[in-house]
Amino acid sequence: MKTDLVIFDCDGVLIDSEVISARMLIAELKGYGIDMDMAFVSRHFLGRSYPVVLKEVREGWGVALPERFEADYRARLLAAFEQDLKPMAGVAAVIPALGLPYCLATSSSPERLRRSLAITGLAPLFEGVCFTAGDVARGKPAPDLFLHAAARMGADPARCLVIEDSLNGVRAGLAAGMEVWRFTGGSHLAGLDLTPPGDAVPQASFAVLSDIFLLRPALRAAQPVAG
Repeated sequence: MKTDLVIFDCDGVLIDSEVISARMLIAELKGYGIDMDMAFVSRHFLGRSYPVVLKEVREGWGVALPERFEADYRARLLAAFEQDLKPMAGVAAVIPALGLPYCLATSSSPERLRRSLAITGLAPLFEGVCFTAGDVARGKPAPDLFLHAAARMGADPARCLVIEDSLNGVRAGLAAGMEVWRFTGGSHLAGLDLTPPGDAVPQASFAVLSDIFLLRPALRAAQPVAG
């Protein structure tokens, strides 16, 4: 399959952030009598924006979370990122080795994305090629964000490759008519049953970022001939 553009999700693909945010969300909600585990969060909430997640919590559990819950949670999460956030292993070598255009499309807020990329040192690699859920009316699992990214990058959706970790992200990429590979190497997925439901089956799965060049060698930039 010919690929003209690679679209990376950020959290759980480029940065190992999902385990931090999921654990914090589980702990915060437990204080309101809501018990959930990492498997539940992974299957239902990963890949979705926090306003959508909290709306579902309020409606699904009938819990009156305070208006400042999201703002306070975000502040504590960014503080935790400052201490513990790391780039995904291999990402700093993989991105520069790509031989075709790439971009980032994330459900994170612009501020969270900016801080995440700065903390992990990845900001220079994604200058001017970042798109967030705030750019579209509907976030993942709707295809809007990926279609928006493709349009802005001047790529045909059918020739785009999406790298995602979440089921909702896989659903979004498939709905956009794109090829989707699922990255399973994030610490938030360790020990979980990664069997996808029927509506979120990617074309490939891999756990080491550099394996994208094994799955499709043409993604790697041509090496200069010595001499």
